Amino acid sequence: MNLERIFSTNDVKSQDRFGLWREICEDRLVPMDQSRLNDQAFDAVIEGTSVGGMSFTQFGLSNLKCATNSRTIRHQNNRTDKLFLSLVLSGTVSSEQNGHSTTDRPGDLSIRDTNSPWRIEHGNRSDVLAIEIPRDRLENQLGAARHFAGLTMDGSRPVTILARSYFRNLMSVGHRLTPHAAERMTSIGIDLVAASLAERMALETPKALHGTLTVQRAKAYVATHLGDPGLDVSQVAVAVGVSLRQLQALFREHGRNVTAWIWHQRLERAAKRLSDPACLHVQLGELAHGCGFASQAHFSRRFRDRYGLSPRDYRHSALSQTAARMS
Repeated sequence: MNLERIFSTNDVKSQDRFGLWREICEDRLVPMDQSRLNDQAFDAVIEGTSVGGMSFTQFGLSNLKCATNSRTIRHQNNRTDKLFLSLVLSGTVSSEQNGHSTTDRPGDLSIRDTNSPWRIEHGNRSDVLAIEIPRDRLENQLGAARHFAGLTMDGSRPVTILARSYFRNLMSVGHRLTPHAAERMTSIGIDLVAASLAERMALETPKALHGTLTVQRAKAYVATHLGDPGLDVSQVAVAVGVSLRQLQALFREHGRNVTAWIWHQRLERAAKRLSDPACLHVQLGELAHGCGFASQAHFSRRFRDRYGLSPRDYRHSALSQTAARMS
């Protein structure tokens, strides 16, 4: 993997190890109250990299307990706009958040919410990969983080295996990707996490909330397959295990027409890419196809209806505004 060594206790005097570790953790992740579980020596290693603006931090450590609370959450260094995906690589990690007490084992995934208290313990040696994810990317698909933060996604489940393998492979090749490709690849990874979380939430959600969860799972599926021009409502219904009529009814309960919502998501993704300087080299036809439009003409017609400008004019206007703000 393309990881850079950030910290190792081997390079630090024993009396300074824990203090320096805490400083680096606060800078790399979030402020936490940390202490050793016993009087044994504290050893730790931190390595990291970034892909498409997403930070990956790998820890190897033991003999540590840490927690966030109201004081650390209010700290100026707290990243309130981020969530952290935790992947256990070796050993076990005990954690608690939002009433969920778990012991995560190798291959398991879980989400830590920076805006609510958590407790984590590393007894014996464990290696953990922490991935920083924009909060809004998951909450827009699954609802507030309190519904899924603290849940463990079993590492043996197929979608979790896909998400885990995807991110580890992405770390290996990320340095070879263009900025545009790296951003697209990290976005796909986040969609895989959302799909795994939706599957996990379905295991314990009360029946009264199943309708809401089905809609959330449908949204996660759409986000993952948005670039497929053949994506339609029937395909989404099959993917989430309900009838076409039931899926349409569930979306209506949330004030949406499912077909219109899919097109809205495609247009929003297209508008975002048109506004991104990193995507300036992408031809309009390629961009249209990547957002699930069968042809550039179809894309241009729908885009103009939605935004009042052609895709080319929209791109020019958005990039001109960006340039003006930076000058």
